Amino acid sequence: MCTLEKRGNIFVLTLTGDDQHRLNPTLIATLQTHLSQAKAQASRGSVLVTLAQGKFFSNGFDLEWAQKVSSSADEAHARLVEMVELFRPVVKDLIALPMPTIAAVTGHAAAAGMVLALSHDHVFMRRDRGVMYMSEIDIGLPLADYFTALFRSKVASPAAWRNMLLNGMKLKAEDAVAMGIIDSAYDDAEKTVEAAVQLAEKLGKRKWDGAVYGEIRKSLHPELCNIVGLVDTGLATSRL
Repeated sequence: MCTLEKRGNIFVLTLTGDDQHRLNPTLIATLQTHLSQAKAQASRGSVLVTLAQGKFFSNGFDLEWAQKVSSSADEAHARLVEMVELFRPVVKDLIALPMPTIAAVTGHAAAAGMVLALSHDHVFMRRDRGVMYMSEIDIGLPLADYFTALFRSKVASPAAWRNMLLNGMKLKAEDAVAMGIIDSAYDDAEKTVEAAVQLAEKLGKRKWDGAVYGEIRKSLHPELCNIVGLVDTGLATSRL
């Protein structure tokens, strides 16, 4: 399902198992619990690395679960809306987390799974297998407001928005690097995780004040913060 391990100053959040890591209420709640634990245990130099086992980083919301627990199409849609709202606090927590965050995308990241990855400060991806893909246009679903705000905040290029959101382009790692969507690409899963951990170790040595780091991050994403309900506490104001 999902585990949190502390290795020195590095928190490793792992989506476990060989399934698609679809985001249903149980997994979403577990993610939120682990992010709360990381926040509570944070100290100067803390860093979060998120990774996943198997072929998928995350294949988005668990539509199959929504159908299984519903007796009608309307009820299934209501369950999907429920998951969209349950996931909002996870994005909120990642944007507010008082430490640098790094996603090691070692498999497919689709829809909400792509949003999960891009909610981190740094995103590394394997180039030999896996894609990033926003499937909403293909399956006929509008974007959640905080999804849209995240993409506007994290991705600078209108051409990239068009390719991702209007054309439903399945982005390989090299495509995502070229469009400025992710930081860099690596030959395989092992090297992707290795690079993420190396960056975490490097950032951890800086011993930054996590509260200030979090406030500076929030200041970079005002529209997203407003939509998910984050408020600037003023901690990032210069003391000079």
